[in-house]
Amino acid sequence: MQAGDGALRRTRYRFVGQVQGVGFRWTSSRIASGLGLTGWVRNEYDGSVTCVLQGTDAQIGAFFSQLADMMHRYARYAIDSREDEGVVAGERDFRVRY
Repeated sequence: MQAGDGALRRTRYRFVGQVQGVGFRWTSSRIASGLGLTGWVRNEYDGSVTCVLQGTDAQIGAFFSQLADMMHRYARYAIDSREDEGVVAGERDFRVRY
């Protein structure tokens, strides 16, 4: 997946706050898939959510914009950590992990 508007990057985010039990994973998955991002999202035992996004800066920026628009009534969250990772060649979709 190489979009015309930039190079791919892969970043892991840890969301904290009110992120479980509010449709956060499913909303993230729907948005990411619609934007052509790949990666995954998963609830963690400590109540946080981990989300790995792979795509262009424009796609990832659009993800966060849409997430804020869709979740502002249901979830109060913050990004607790952000870590760049190596791009995974051949990854084709975005998944909810369990």
